[in-house]
Amino acid sequence: MPVHDRIIAVSGLAPPPGYSHAVTATGRLAFVSGQIALDTDGQVVGIGDLAVQTEQALTNLHRIIKSLGADWPDVLKLGWYLLDVKDVQIIREVRNRVIRPALGDLPNPASTLVQVAALVRPEFLVEVDAVVAVPD
Repeated sequence: MPVHDRIIAVSGLAPPPGYSHAVTATGRLAFVSGQIALDTDGQVVGIGDLAVQTEQALTNLHRIIKSLGADWPDVLKLGWYLLDVKDVQIIREVRNRVIRPALGDLPNPASTLVQVAALVRPEFLVEVDAVVAVPD
């Protein structure tokens, strides 16, 4: 089983708002490609609705994580790609609703949010990828 530690208290830095400053891990790592708001038939979900698209992207990500034999507590880092960073609170609310219950007392994973000019198709508002510590 992988061992990982989430670091939120760093001397000289403010506590991070909803993520870990760093996460250490041992064991196998999986780098999961960015997930977007496509359903099982490849159709776009939630056109124009960032919350719905975020939930679908996280659902897709979770399916991949589970297929690796891992779960949300094994996610070390999330990478977020968003068309407008002013919408970050929507991402946080959905993330906390979807991921927080599985984490229990663990802090959220390390995280990066990047504002992008566009995603692969104009219908998409968000994309999320992950680094996962895969249990043996």
